[in-house]
Amino acid sequence: MSIKKKILLGEDDKFISRAYNIALTKAGFEVTLAVDGLETLKELRDNRPDLLLLDIIMPKKNGFEVLEEMENDNNLKAIPVIVLSNLSQESDVTRCRKLGAVDYIVKSNFSMKSLITRISSFIN
Repeated sequence: MSIKKKILLGEDDKFISRAYNIALTKAGFEVTLAVDGLETLKELRDNRPDLLLLDIIMPKKNGFEVLEEMENDNNLKAIPVIVLSNLSQESDVTRCRKLGAVDYIVKSNFSMKSLITRISSFIN
């Protein structure tokens, strides 16, 4: 039996979070949920996932701030981050990539199946 890959989902929208959690769990991933930026950082440090799915617009600390903290922490900067956001401006995409995100996905433009394929390309 193979060890499940761990995904941390930093997402404050309960509906979206639940949908991702169900689909990712069905796809064989172990999923941990965080509802704001501070909780996301705590989970990153305490449980070191194989990949972070990160929303940008969240309470307490936004996704940009989470990425900045990760970039400045040698223990966290190697964790791949896929940003999942409805912000689709090129400047937001560029900013996230400069802060270390490996991919940027606009939620409304992407199917769950495509997301799982993208995730697998970064952690398998």
